[in-house]
Parts: sequence; structure tokens; C-alpha cells
Amino acid sequence: MTPARVAVAATVNGRARAFEVEAHHTLLESLRDDLGLTGTKECCLVGECGACTVLVDGRSVDSCLMLAVEADGATIETVEGLAGRAGLSAVQAAFLDTGAAQCGFCIPGQLMSAVALLADTPHPSRAEIEEGLAGNLCRCAGYEQIFEAVERAADAVAPARARTAEPRVDVAAIPDAKVAPQ
Repeated sequence: MTPARVAVAATVNGRARAFEVEAHHTLLESLRDDLGLTGTKECCLVGECGACTVLVDGRSVDSCLMLAVEADGATIETVEGLAGRAGLSAVQAAFLDTGAAQCGFCIPGQLMSAVALLADTPHPSRAEIEEGLAGNLCRCAGYEQIFEAVERAADAVAPARARTAEPRVDVAAIPDAKVAPQ
């Protein structure tokens, strides 16, 4: 017996889309397989890595944890929707300028989390950036460049902001008693 398919209508990257999905398919599966939007990466499938992060009605969501049918009527933005006619978005340009995009596998999710963070907090502190991207893992360990990219993007979007200078601390040099008791 063929699984039942369910009609879904959503706005994806600014365009009205109607498609049918199997009731048990995730939003990740539907974006990649039904709509051909392969920029959203499939990785852990349990919401741990953030590679599949997309924006649903402006909120960052691990698309591997959301059923596609739950997106009916929603506005979805994927990494493919970031660049406009004028070229790369400020966030994308900042990631390139700082060398944050290394292997590129985690970058779509990192970009989408950064966009969500900057929408909610246009002038984030370094701690807010780290917290805002905490759900995104980078296997290349390019976190410093990624954090710098978000700072640069925030400056590009809102250059007149008053960023409070935070001291740069090499956290690798500080022993953590819980991890490595002295």
C-alpha cells in the first residue's frame, strides 16, 4: 500500500509553493527531495548539529525535527533565499570575508542561525553571538571566524551601533576544573 500524501502550501524563499509530502516526512526531506533545495544539509537527523537549520516564520528550526506537514501555511527561508538580486547578503559576504566558510557543510545552518540572531538582536555582544550559534556544530573548528563574521555582518547591517568592547580572552588557556581538574 502506498503511503498517503498530504498537500502542503507554503511560501519558500519568497515564492508560493504547493507540494505533496508523505505524512511522516520531515521538512528537511521535503526541502531537499520535493523542492530540490539541497543547500539545507542532512547530517545528524536528531537536532544536535544545526546543519539543517532553516527559518520558519522567522524562527530558526532544525528542519530534521519538524514534519513537513507542520509547515503548511508557513513562511520558510533556506540558505538559497539569502542572496538577492543585488548579490550576497551581508551575512554571506561577512562569512566569505572572514574565512568562516571552510568545508562548507555546516555553513548553511550557521548562516541561517546568524540571520535569525541578527533579526532578534541587531547589536549582539560576543556572548550573545556564541549563545545564538550554540546549536550549530562546526567540524572544522572555525568558530572564531564564524563569530567574527557575525560581528562583521552586524556592523554592516547596523554600522552606527555602539558595540561594547568585550575583552578577548583565550578560553583555551583557562583551565576548566570540571573538565580538567588541576
